[in-house]
Amino acid sequence: MAVSEFDVRHVAQLARLAIDPARLPSLVQELNGILGHMEALGAVETSPETGDGRLETTAAGLRSDEGPPIPLAAARETFAPQMADGFFLVPRLATHEDLGSRSP
Repeated sequence: MAVSEFDVRHVAQLARLAIDPARLPSLVQELNGILGHMEALGAVETSPETGDGRLETTAAGLRSDEGPPIPLAAARETFAPQMADGFFLVPRLATHEDLGSRSP
């Protein structure tokens, strides 16, 4: 499928875009180039494959998250002194003060 100058002018009119007539041939060429690339991509075989999509099939598996937790470099209280229900409490931004106060 190719794009013509008529198509470009028509879509530009629908979108209420002004197009310089001198730019019209290059736009047609660029759009047809994009459509050519899309046709090439459409020809690529994309049937489902088994696995995770990686080319390497001998990759190491993911480790489990079992075991002792890794300790923090600094105590949590030094960077997040307040918590509620497992969430960090942070001061409200000045730009959001007009939204009203919301207490935890």
